[in-house]
Amino acid sequence: MHTSRTSRGALARLAPERTLRRLELAVTRRLDGLLHGEHVGLLPGPGTELAEARLYQPGEDDVRHMDWAVTARTTAPHVRDLIADHELETWALVDVTASMDYGTAALPKRDLAVAALAAVGFLTSRLGDRTGAYLMRGDGLRRWPARTGKAAIYALLADILTAPPQQASGRPSLAEGIAALARSQTRRGLRVIITDFLDQPADPQGRPDWERPLRRLAARHQVLAVEIIDPRELSLPEVGMVNVADPETGATYEVSLNRKVTDAYARAAAAHRRAVAAALRRAGAGHLQLRTDRDWITDIARFALRQRRVAGRGHRTLRGARP
Repeated sequence: MHTSRTSRGALARLAPERTLRRLELAVTRRLDGLLHGEHVGLLPGPGTELAEARLYQPGEDDVRHMDWAVTARTTAPHVRDLIADHELETWALVDVTASMDYGTAALPKRDLAVAALAAVGFLTSRLGDRTGAYLMRGDGLRRWPARTGKAAIYALLADILTAPPQQASGRPSLAEGIAALARSQTRRGLRVIITDFLDQPADPQGRPDWERPLRRLAARHQVLAVEIIDPRELSLPEVGMVNVADPETGATYEVSLNRKVTDAYARAAAAHRRAVAAALRRAGAGHLQLRTDRDWITDIARFALRQRRVAGRGHRTLRGARP
């Protein structure tokens, strides 16, 4: 566990509002303007409300927006503009189990999960969106109802930030958490999954068991998966015999960290991350990696701009297609 976790945790418990206001300031100052369009989104896409019809411009307009009723009535091709869909509901599934209290760099994984949720919540709340969450805790799944306003986001973030660590006595799996989110919240909107993806039981085909429910979720909603990573989860130092503890169960093990073991660990960790990335691609979810040893705001901004460039290229290609 990160050595300064105790002091930071005490500060958060004594003055969580001050901590969260600093977080909000960082989000709005450094991301505001980078991520805002008519409707903010880390995964940009068209809105859902119809605007007025206008003449179709060949090579510029998306043929999928063709208004066939107006086209038939006027005998000239028309398209229907779309405006951004406001007052959406954003729901997040946040892993706050004991493994998220681990961290060996700038901050623990749980603090980074709070920062990721804050980036989504503070930006979308400015347009009146409602933000709710399902918290995957050691004792089960806890639901926070979707509400508008910064006060509601502060309360949610403070609860995640200050909740005591819990061992996995009744912890739901990631697959169960995603399925519960999809089953309970059917109104279309943004769904954000924030976890370290370390719990990965496989199905008979060798794929993670959360891939199928995630694919069903992404078929109806815009889905962003935020993978929280600590560098020590990717490689281990050669330090000889050490005692390690499983934060989820409390079990301890004696392990010899020699060259053979550390090399095997690094290969297994890299393979695991590739499997997670492949599963997210197959499910159709956006994939954002945040590391405890990197500037998380810069990584979010780069991700959002990259997604917009990709979406723009795809949109231009479709607009050039013929009906």
